[in-house]
Amino acid sequence: MSDATTSTDKPSEPSDRDNSELRAEVSSWVTANWDPDLTVGEWWTMLRDAHWSVPAWPSEWFGRDLSRGEAVVVAEEIAKAGAIGPPGGLGLLLAGPTIIAQGTDEQKQRYIPSIVDGSEAWCQLFSEPEAGSDLASIRTSALRDGDEWIINGQKVWTSAGHIADLGMLMARTDPTVPKHAGISYFALPMHQDGIDIRPLKEMTGRALFNEVFISDARVAHDALIGGEGKGWAVANTTLMFERSGLGAGGTGATSSAVPGTVHGHLDKRVGDFVRGDTSGSGAAMAGGGASAILKLATSSGAAMSDPVLRDDIMKLHTLVELAKMTNKRAKAAKAIGLEIPGLANLSKLMMSDMMRAIVDLGPRILGPAGQLAGASAPHDGAVTEMVLFAPGPSIYGGTDQIQRNIIGERVLGLPSEPRNDKTLPFNELRTSKGAE
Repeated sequence: MSDATTSTDKPSEPSDRDNSELRAEVSSWVTANWDPDLTVGEWWTMLRDAHWSVPAWPSEWFGRDLSRGEAVVVAEEIAKAGAIGPPGGLGLLLAGPTIIAQGTDEQKQRYIPSIVDGSEAWCQLFSEPEAGSDLASIRTSALRDGDEWIINGQKVWTSAGHIADLGMLMARTDPTVPKHAGISYFALPMHQDGIDIRPLKEMTGRALFNEVFISDARVAHDALIGGEGKGWAVANTTLMFERSGLGAGGTGATSSAVPGTVHGHLDKRVGDFVRGDTSGSGAAMAGGGASAILKLATSSGAAMSDPVLRDDIMKLHTLVELAKMTNKRAKAAKAIGLEIPGLANLSKLMMSDMMRAIVDLGPRILGPAGQLAGASAPHDGAVTEMVLFAPGPSIYGGTDQIQRNIIGERVLGLPSEPRNDKTLPFNELRTSKGAE
C-alpha cells in the first residue's frame, strides 16, 4: 500500500561532534531546565522550543536535523536525567511527519507547534468495516459545502480515538473516478456534534481501539491536506511513517503523560509522571517486547538449561540484532542520499516475527505461571498481556500479507493479481453489497 519515500529523517552527514558531545549537550540543557514542579504542558513547550522533542525533524519545524540514531541518544539522555520525554501518540509519530511532507506552510504553522508540545492529540481515521487491507475501498464520504466539507461514514480500529483532539481522516470526495483517485485527506476536529466514539475491548482487557461513527460532521476546506483527490498519496506517506515506527527497531516518542486536552495531563505536575526504577516491573516488561523476553530468559536458569528453548531464544536474539543492522543499513543509505525500497515493509514483517516468538517463548520460560494474569502473575502479568496482544501487530499498520504483496509487486517487480479497480469508477465496482 505504501510507495512513499518522503521522510523527515535527514541523511546522516559527517559531524565534528560525536555522540559524547551530543549527550553532554542534552544532559547540560536538561540539568539547567528540568523542574518537576512545572506542568506537563510547560515542560513539553520548553522541549519544543529548545528543539529537543523531535531532533530528527527539520530545524525549521522544531527539529535539529539529526539522524535517527542521534535522536535515540537525545531520548536516552533526557530519560537518564530523570525527566519525562516528549509527548507520545500519533501526533509525533504520524500526523506531524505527514504534514511536514505534504502540508502547506500555513498548515504546518497551524498544526505542527501543537503536535510537538502535546497540546493537541491525534488519531488515525483510516480503516473501515469493509476497507481494512483494501484501504482504497473506503466509503466514508466528504461533500463540499462552501468553505466546509460534510463528513458521513464509519471508521474502526481507531487507536486513541477517545482522547484525540484531531483525526487524520481519509474520505471519498469523488465516487465517479477510480477508487484511488477519489480520496482526500483531512485534519478533522474530533470535538464536535456528529462524532460518536465507541471503545472496542480487547482480549487483554484493555480498550486501545475504537469505532468512530461520523454523521454530518464538518471540516474546513483549509484542513484538506495535500489537495483534493490527492488523499491516497498523503495516506501512503502516513503509512510509510507508521510502518517505520512500528517496525522492528523503530523508535517513537514516548512519555508517561498523555498529550491532548481530553486526558487532563497538561495542567498536572510533570514530576508526578516520572517513573522510578521499573526494570523488573510489568510496565517495563510490557513496553520492552522482545528485549524484555530476552532479559527474562537470561535471568531464568531453568530456561537457559533447556537446549531446545535456548535455541529458540537465540532465534529471537538474532531477529533483534537483524533489526538493529537493518536500521544501520538504512542510516548508511540515507547518508549518501539513497532509499532502500521496501525497508519499512520488511521492518514491519520482522516485528511480526518477533511478536510470534514472544507468544511462544514467554509461557515456555515462565512455565505454568505463564497462564496467570493480573497482579498475582509474574511481572504483574505483563508476559501474559504481551502474549494476548501479540496477534495485533501482524494486522494493524497493514497485514503481513499486504506487506508481502507490496514487496513482491513494488520491489521485486512481480506481476499483480488481475483487477479492474484502478480503471473503473468507484461507484461502478462490484462489492459484497452489489454495485454502488
